Amino acid sequence: MKIEDAIKSTVIMENSKKAVLNIIYTQNVINEHFNEILKPFDLSGEQFNVLRILRGQKGCPANMCVIQERMLAKTSNTTRLVDKLLLKELVTREVCPENRRKIEVLITAKGLALLAELDPKVIDHENKFAQNLSSEELEQLNILLEKFRNQ
Repeated sequence: MKIEDAIKSTVIMENSKKAVLNIIYTQNVINEHFNEILKPFDLSGEQFNVLRILRGQKGCPANMCVIQERMLAKTSNTTRLVDKLLLKELVTREVCPENRRKIEVLITAKGLALLAELDPKVIDHENKFAQNLSSEELEQLNILLEKFRNQ
């Protein structure tokens, strides 16, 4: 479906505007489907992102700055996200012994188990959106998106 049809626009648009609208619209479609996967687990996309970052630490704690740097949505309130994950017992939070101003966050076994359960669902989600593209087209899309984003 063309972006004009999706947003029911009859106005002729410049290709630059069309590209931006396509990216925003596509992001929203992907996020809506992704949120449906996370909903039964009472998890937001941002919380899921924090858990994946912490799993990537391979057993080493991460401080709030490291988590924030690696977040997909840089505007996320990392402290609030970690607090919610703490309440769900998916992470632990400790004061760094060398620097008491630093907070170290570590994923728990429960958090790892949740990610292990979600992994196949997330892979299916990603594959569903990629199924209409060849591997060469996916590679080209990644190159174009990176080129578009890196001004």
